[in-house]
Amino acid sequence: MLSNIYETDFYAWTLEQSKLLKKGDFKHLDITNLVEEIESLGKQERRELENRLGILIGHLLKWDYQPEKRNKSWRATIREQRRGVLQLMKENPSLKPYLIEAIAYAHESGKDLVVKETPLDYGDLPENCPYTSEQLFDPDFPTDLNPD
Repeated sequence: MLSNIYETDFYAWTLEQSKLLKKGDFKHLDITNLVEEIESLGKQERRELENRLGILIGHLLKWDYQPEKRNKSWRATIREQRRGVLQLMKENPSLKPYLIEAIAYAHESGKDLVVKETPLDYGDLPENCPYTSEQLFDPDFPTDLNPD
C-alpha cells in the first residue's frame, strides 16, 4: 500500500512516512523508497553546487572575455552565485572533497552558458577552469568587480 501511495501521491507518502518516523513505527516504513529519496537528496545538493558554480564560472568568463559588455547584471549574478555556493558549502561541509571535481564539471557548464549568451565560441575559451577555488570564493575577485 505504501509503495502505491508513493507512486500516486508523493506528498501524502511523505506525510505518512514522517508520521511513522515520529511514532517510532519502523516496521511500517516504506524503507525501499525512503532509501531512494534520501540518496536523491544528497545528489540534489551536489547538482545545486555544480549548477551554481557553472553560472558563477560562466559569468566570470563573460566578465573576463567581454570587458566592453560588463554590466550590473553580471556583477550581481557573480555575487549572488558566489554567496549561494558559500552558503551551500557551509550547510553541507561534506561537499568539500567534491569541490575540485565540481569545479571541473561546472567549468564545462559555464562555457556552455558563455557560448549560448555571447558571440564567443568554445575555442575562444580556456580548456580548463582558469580560476582557483580561492578566486571563485573571493568577494574581491576579480579586482574590478566591485565599483569604488
